[in-house]
Amino acid sequence: MTEEEKKVDGQTAEPAAQKKKKKWPIVVGVVVAVLVVAGAGFWVWHEQPSFCNAICHTPMDAYLPTYEAEPGQAATDVWGNEVANASGMMAAVHRAENGTTCLGCHVPTLSEQIGEGMSWVTGSYEVLNTQTGQQVVPEKSLEDLVAARGIEPDQFCLNESCHNMTRDDLIQATSDLERNPHVAQHGENQCSDCHKAHRASVNACSQCHNDAPIPEGWISAADNTALEKELDSLNKAA
Repeated sequence: MTEEEKKVDGQTAEPAAQKKKKKWPIVVGVVVAVLVVAGAGFWVWHEQPSFCNAICHTPMDAYLPTYEAEPGQAATDVWGNEVANASGMMAAVHRAENGTTCLGCHVPTLSEQIGEGMSWVTGSYEVLNTQTGQQVVPEKSLEDLVAARGIEPDQFCLNESCHNMTRDDLIQATSDLERNPHVAQHGENQCSDCHKAHRASVNACSQCHNDAPIPEGWISAADNTALEKELDSLNKAA
C-alpha cells in the first residue's frame, strides 16, 4: 500500500470513529427528553380523577360518576342509589363551581400514597358491595381523611384552597338561620356529618327537628339512615 493510500485510509477511518463517539450523547439526550415529557404527562394525569379511576378501578369506579355528575341533574351516588338532583353531592358541586379535582380535597402525603399503593397491590383493603354490583371503600370520617397530614378535621374543608375561614367565621356566616347548624349545640359535629362528597348530603338537624328544611338535592336524616341500613343489609347477605 502506498503512502497516499495509507493517508486516504487514515482520513476516512478517523472521521468515522469520531462520528461513532458522538452518537451516545444524542441517544442519552433523546431518552432523557422522552422521560421528562412522559413524567410530566404522567404527573398531570396523576392530578386528574380519571387517574384514580383507571389505576385503582377497584374500588374507584363508582366514585368518578359522582364527580362528573352535573348539579341540578339526576345522578347515581357512590352506593348505587339514584339521586334526583346531584346538587347535594359535594364532589360534583366543587367540580362544577371551582374545577376542584380529587387531590384538591384528598391531599396525600408520600407515606399515605405508598401505603395505599401497597394495599391496592396486595388487595389488603376493605370494600363494600353497592346496589350496582360495584365495590367501594367504607365511608371515612374527616378524622380518618386528615390523620396522615396531622391536621384538625375541620381543616379538610376550612383551608386556604377551599373554604378560607375559621369555624367561628362559619358560625357567623349562618347566624341568620333559625337553627345555626354550625354551632355545637349538641356536641361537636364534623362537616362530613352533613356534607357528603359522593352521595346526597344530609340535614342532620332533621333527626330531631321535623321542620328542618331539606336543601335541594339533600336528604333527611331518616332517609340517610334507611340508605345506610340498606347498604349494611346488602353486605351482610353477600
